Amino acid sequence: MLLAVDIGNTNITFGLFKNKQLLKKFNLPTQPKRYSFLLKKRLLKKNFIKDIVVCSVVPEVLAVLTKDFKKIFFKDPLIIGQDLKVPLKNLYRYPQQVGKDRLVNAFGGLSLYGCPLIVVDFGTAVTFDIVSKNKQYLGGMILPGLNMSLDALAKGTALLPKIKLKNPKEFIGRDTQSSMLSGLIYGFSCLVDSLVEQIKKKIGRNAKVIATGGDSALMNKYCSKIDKLDIDLTLKGINLVYLLSKP
Repeated sequence: MLLAVDIGNTNITFGLFKNKQLLKKFNLPTQPKRYSFLLKKRLLKKNFIKDIVVCSVVPEVLAVLTKDFKKIFFKDPLIIGQDLKVPLKNLYRYPQQVGKDRLVNAFGGLSLYGCPLIVVDFGTAVTFDIVSKNKQYLGGMILPGLNMSLDALAKGTALLPKIKLKNPKEFIGRDTQSSMLSGLIYGFSCLVDSLVEQIKKKIGRNAKVIATGGDSALMNKYCSKIDKLDIDLTLKGINLVYLLSKP
């Protein structure tokens, strides 16, 4: 089996794959600490893991986890971008600046759903990743994520409270919390739908729109332009990069 690991800014997601089938997944909070105990507790069948592939946007945590993997499995993980390359032509002006998770999402989406393609990842940041009809990674957009936006409202104002992200009860908020939730959820949904329309004008009206990331299940209810919800797209993309690298 393969252990696919997605190290994000908020959570680390682990997925156990047998060929293309995701058998199990779990999350741990992204913090610069040792994970050995937690991993041993979760990975009861660790002896069946053949390889570990990691996609990371947090170098400090990657360094810690690499040591833990070596301690538990007696092997070094394969790192996306170092040991494994994402087989996608990258047209970014400065290709090295693209987050490896964004390339993995684009490749996973292309492999599973075809192109042209728009991947919207509702994570710590909201990112748009765009693949042309010629299977080229064109680039995209980066916006503050939903929880980041709520935190900014609370930290940047004197009277707005810190609240949890959840479904708004009404469109027109009639108290402070309802107004914040309504503004955030409906505001982001309008933003996403509008950007998708503008992107389709440039890459083709038939472009598929795939939503992924921790807040994607929530936002999928409010965004009318999303064609498919695939919360596990990043893990699937990591696995597909690995499978393609095998002889």
